[in-house]
Amino acid sequence: MRTKMRTTLELPDPLFARLKARAANEDVTLKQLLRSYVEQGLGAAATLPRLEGSLAIEGQQLSNAGLFDPLDP
Repeated sequence: MRTKMRTTLELPDPLFARLKARAANEDVTLKQLLRSYVEQGLGAAATLPRLEGSLAIEGQQLSNAGLFDPLDP
């Protein structure tokens, strides 16, 4: 049997107004929209830290884009 949990969210009025408008625009209920956003957020990949500057690998200076070059066959 599938259970459901009820909860209360406290949102600032401007944010709540934006959510209601988005739900109306997408022709879904506020409940459906919020559930979709939560599912998307939980399914998103964790953001990895970004490397700033250059990195020396085997005497070469590589950019962020160039880090994958040594991996290509």
